[in-house]
Amino acid sequence: MVETAGGGPGDGTAEVLDRPLPDGVRRRVVQIVSDGFGGLTVGELPAQLRQYARFAPNRRAKFAGNAMAAALETDTLFRQRIGEKLREAQPELAGALDSGSPPPAADPLDVAAAAYVLRPAGWVKLVTAAGEEAQRAHAERADEESRAELERLREELDRAREQTRTETERLRGELESAKKEAESLHRKLRAALSDVKRGEAALRKTQAEMESARAEGQAQVSAAESEARRLKARLGEAEAALEATRRAAREGRSVEDMRLRLLLDTVLDAAQGLRRELALPPVSVRPAETVDAVEPGRMTPKDIAARALSEHDPAILDQLLALPQAHLVVDGYNVTKTGYPQMPLEKQRLRLLGQLSQLAAQTGAEVTCVFDGAELAAPVLLAPPRGVRVLFSKPGATADELIRQLVRAEPPGRPVIVASTDREVADGIAKAGARPVASAVLLKRLS
Repeated sequence: MVETAGGGPGDGTAEVLDRPLPDGVRRRVVQIVSDGFGGLTVGELPAQLRQYARFAPNRRAKFAGNAMAAALETDTLFRQRIGEKLREAQPELAGALDSGSPPPAADPLDVAAAAYVLRPAGWVKLVTAAGEEAQRAHAERADEESRAELERLREELDRAREQTRTETERLRGELESAKKEAESLHRKLRAALSDVKRGEAALRKTQAEMESARAEGQAQVSAAESEARRLKARLGEAEAALEATRRAAREGRSVEDMRLRLLLDTVLDAAQGLRRELALPPVSVRPAETVDAVEPGRMTPKDIAARALSEHDPAILDQLLALPQAHLVVDGYNVTKTGYPQMPLEKQRLRLLGQLSQLAAQTGAEVTCVFDGAELAAPVLLAPPRGVRVLFSKPGATADELIRQLVRAEPPGRPVIVASTDREVADGIAKAGARPVASAVLLKRLS
């Protein structure tokens, strides 16, 4: 059995390590504890390690390493039990440590870890020496790795220089090739510009020839028209002669008159063949139609203003709506806020649409009522009254813009009447050919 902390002067339990265990020694110590852990009963384990009793050695070393190292340092009895397991597993190393002569060929980390567990005399020196040896080995390895890394970086630098040199040569070759190609393209461009100039000159020449041919064609057309007029005159003369010949035949004239009649018939047939050859269209325009005058029954919305009625007289609206195919466009909120602004918007709409439905039934005119959609918090759900088209402007657009679109959509000449007090709307639709009417006039007519 291993002596306890109160053992004789020959053991090293009284020695104290004045520095932390080197990392390599600590890992070997944890592995020794983990290996000996399985040979102990649960009752022989410290309370803080009993939860790891069923763990595999590797898993135990991974998850309970810190706890095992702390128990080994603070629990002397646990350390002695682990030391017994170590003596059983490595009797030669344990005997060499007890005799004070560790094997020279042994790993310094293994010797230091075993000495830390067994605590022979001088174990602190063994642990310290192992730590220094480990640090020296680590420094040598780091130095070797640094030299190897430096050599690798030098090789990479040489390769990079070689690649740079090769890439530079390649780029120089490509640059020379690009310069040659650019020179070739410049030559081709100059040749193309020369071709374009020659083409432009040829085009100008062709255009001049076309103008000359067009002028010649117009002259020929004029000559043909003159010839046609001359032939028409001769045809009239021939027809007159023919009529005279027919009258002479009816009157029983001589054989010479009959021969003359035959000659006139021949000329007439030739004139009719010439008419078919020239494909002269029948006369469709009468001289009276070329005189500029005003015809009855063509009154426009602009003519209503000249009939001695006040601009605020509702009779103007009746006369306008009596025009054929009249279309009344109403600026909804402009009318309701002029007539009954104190009412909520919903009631304003319902009242106006009901009155417009009656107006559409009375006049037979097309009626469109436009509301500004920007004043609404949500879409309006309503059934349009009979005879009235109800429109709301889209988000980002105003009712004024929608009214202008409706006016522009109408064909020129159709009577379009817009009820709005907005001066900008009135000016805009007037330029488009519509007839503006004040909202107050519509309200008087509806009341």
